Amino acid sequence: MRVAVFPGSFDPIHIGHVDMIQRALPLFDQIIIGIGVNSQKKYLFPVETRKSWIEEIFSNEKKICVIKYQGLTIDFCKQHHANFILRGLRTSADFEFERAIAQMNQALHRDIETVFLIANPSLSMISSSIVRDILLHRGDVAQFVPEEIEDRVMLNEDRE
Repeated sequence: MRVAVFPGSFDPIHIGHVDMIQRALPLFDQIIIGIGVNSQKKYLFPVETRKSWIEEIFSNEKKICVIKYQGLTIDFCKQHHANFILRGLRTSADFEFERAIAQMNQALHRDIETVFLIANPSLSMISSSIVRDILLHRGDVAQFVPEEIEDRVMLNEDRE
């Protein structure tokens, strides 16, 4: 069985993430969307809110499950019998950063491969950090987040 982990903070999930996951679905039997939790990091939205949003967005997709985790992604993969890590690349800087992590993961566990998908060019400028910045300055992010959660993200009701 081909199981992939798509790790991230998803704070918040945006349409670039959704596009990447939808494009990866035919490649894998299961995709685990792993919401990484770092106690040192300050998030805009609580992890349970982010998890419920992703579950709602993909509620009709049986090949997707959403799990929050702490620690190394490679350990999370081993725990869930995932043999692939799915990562998206928007820029050459993303490639350099992700390549180094993929090589370290390969050194830690040879049986887990990192698979890179190139971002859709029309979505490559979108990142969670940019969406958060727009939100923090009371801007409109409706065009960047999935419509299922757009109203709640814009209202910022669930912020930490």
